Amino acid sequence: MKKILMFTMASCPYCKEARRYMDELFDKYPEYKKLDIEIIDEVENPEIADQYDYYYVPTYYLDGEKFHEGIPNREMVAELFKKAYEE
Repeated sequence: MKKILMFTMASCPYCKEARRYMDELFDKYPEYKKLDIEIIDEVENPEIADQYDYYYVPTYYLDGEKFHEGIPNREMVAELFKKAYEE
């Protein structure tokens, strides 16, 4: 499995939307609960966020490479999870 790193902000409506998509996938595919997902709030952890090159949240990194930045959709999150779960 590959590691997922997600940058968020508590006040971001798109981050909440992305979390909802993630929860839907966890419900539909329980095996995805095993994924290595680290969620970092950029306001609470600026020292970590500043080490990455992105402008908008939510931003996802897959194994250290930027996968998606900005407004999420169900298909993108599903593709991210699928790629992360592949061996």
